[in-house]
Amino acid sequence: MARATHLEPTLAVTAVAVLLAVAAGVPAGRTALVGVAVLAGQASIGWCNDWLDADRDRAVGRTDKPVVNGLVSPVLLRNATVVAVVVAVLTSLALGVVPGLLLLVLVASGLGYDAGLKRTALSPLPYLTGFGALPAGVVAAAPGAPLAPWWLVAAGAALGGAAHVANVAPDVDDDLATGVRGLPHRVGAVPSAVAGALLLGAATLLLVLGPAGAPSPAGWIACIVAAPAVVVAAMAGDPRARRLAFPAVMLLTVLDVVLLLAGGAALT
Repeated sequence: MARATHLEPTLAVTAVAVLLAVAAGVPAGRTALVGVAVLAGQASIGWCNDWLDADRDRAVGRTDKPVVNGLVSPVLLRNATVVAVVVAVLTSLALGVVPGLLLLVLVASGLGYDAGLKRTALSPLPYLTGFGALPAGVVAAAPGAPLAPWWLVAAGAALGGAAHVANVAPDVDDDLATGVRGLPHRVGAVPSAVAGALLLGAATLLLVLGPAGAPSPAGWIACIVAAPAVVVAAMAGDPRARRLAFPAVMLLTVLDVVLLLAGGAALT
């Protein structure tokens, strides 16, 4: 069941949410609630995906999926999805209406993606809305329910858009074989890689230049590091350059997450 949550991204998103809550000055008890709410929401999205895609994953021989190997059943995944959604709703709303609804935008976006948006040209939309709402919800959980600045929300959305490209890339052939044609499938690998790299670069600029006042020396260094990394990451759509481009994508992602946490700390 843990593997069926899509464990690595689930834990990564939860960890970023918790660290952002700490950076934004959210009290310890409410930070724990943020962690449970985000973890439950991400688990529901992963379980829902593997439940709805069970037949499709069997058809293309996705032996990395527990449901294909018979380790879990679609019925169990369906029931777990419902339970996780209930937990996500209760724990999110326990933080208050505003942070709760914002955190639930991420859950609703992910479930909408699973339910069919990933098969359409609107496939990036759930990532843009969900990851844009995530930092807004976390910041709103702080005392006084502050509004997250526009640049933090926009940077989260940009990171979400880049995550969509990265999520689709390994499964393009299987997706096309089973009729899944999201926007990256429609525009092709090279334009998708360029878009993903530009989104990561845009997140860097937003997080460095968005806050009031002049950027710090560390912010300027981040921009200097990001510029060539964006160029290299944009080559990920070319199989000949993929081995070189992958570290650049990882570098940009880690850099943007660090800047995101720094942006949250700057709000306190």
